Amino acid sequence: MAAPSLALARVRPLRIGVIGSWSGPYAGGGRQFDAGMAVWLAAHNQNIAGRPVELLRRDVPGSAPEQARRHAQDLVESERVDMLAGLDFSSNAYAVGTVATQAKLPLVVMNAASSGITARCPFAVRVSFTIGQVTLPLARWALQQGLRDVCTVVADYASGVDAESAFVSGITAGGGRVGAMLRVPLNTLDYSAYMLRLRELKPQAVFFFLPSGQMPATFLKFWRDRGMADTGIRLLATGDATDDHYLEGIGELADGLVTSHHYSFAHESPANRRFTGIFETEYGSHLRPGYFAVAAHDALAAIDAAMSSPVARGGVVGERLVDAFRGVKLDSPRGPVEIDAHTRDIVQTVYIRRVERREGRWVNREFERFERVRDPGV
Repeated sequence: MAAPSLALARVRPLRIGVIGSWSGPYAGGGRQFDAGMAVWLAAHNQNIAGRPVELLRRDVPGSAPEQARRHAQDLVESERVDMLAGLDFSSNAYAVGTVATQAKLPLVVMNAASSGITARCPFAVRVSFTIGQVTLPLARWALQQGLRDVCTVVADYASGVDAESAFVSGITAGGGRVGAMLRVPLNTLDYSAYMLRLRELKPQAVFFFLPSGQMPATFLKFWRDRGMADTGIRLLATGDATDDHYLEGIGELADGLVTSHHYSFAHESPANRRFTGIFETEYGSHLRPGYFAVAAHDALAAIDAAMSSPVARGGVVGERLVDAFRGVKLDSPRGPVEIDAHTRDIVQTVYIRRVERREGRWVNREFERFERVRDPGV
């Protein structure tokens, strides 16, 4: 009985360098990456394509592209990783993409959502989402509801500008009007002036995009405290505002808020029930899986599918391994997903959701969907 164990011991581990935030204000993203990967590995005997896995983590707290590049270079040159993964900020993903291209190693993007990443990095494969992909369906839904006079409020950085562009283009393409496009600095804590401006304009709806965490909660508190709901203005956002990881803390501030996104903890499917069940067994109810965790889970599933495919048979690397990701389809906890064969980007369902309290827990309840959505920016 010893021979199989010896044979398994000779299999070289698959070494994956994972870059993300494990400290600082965005440390929750790193914890979600870890949890999502752990759930997938627990269900697959800690192996990917028959090989044991070594995850080599590198902490880049926030947007710090030069630090991300240095870590990636070290992972490639000193640690001899087989591929790179993670990346919560697009700025970091662009920097790491340069290293991946030079080293001819796959880069599996677990969150960074700028449209241009896979176009600029020929070795990048994205399993998360793009801002435009989840925002444009919300603009189309708003028009269907007769909301044609809108304003936007976005954080003044790349993803905020992407969200603004997608929502505005969707509204104007459908004959709607955008009264004002307001941009707020990252980490803004006082929205008084913006509330005053919106009250003066009184559009039918306001779309806002703020990165997950403190900013959406603060914005929603100002919205409530300044009596904005009493003006009759509808409030819309992407799911970053009601990230499941933070939703219990936001609570009733988000009650009734309509958002668009690609994953909800409350998604009804056998795959999600399995995922959330294992997650709760491992982490209890104090850590709820959000879209970071699902993307990390699906990243390992995609790597397994690619490395198990005929294209990658024999342990090929470089361009041929990247090609093995093209067209990969997964039954994800979020629903069916696919890696576009041409762009190496994610194709998936985008859901329109409403924040509700169910069985004592705040959830994003999906009530409408747009299927097989591609990134509109490519």
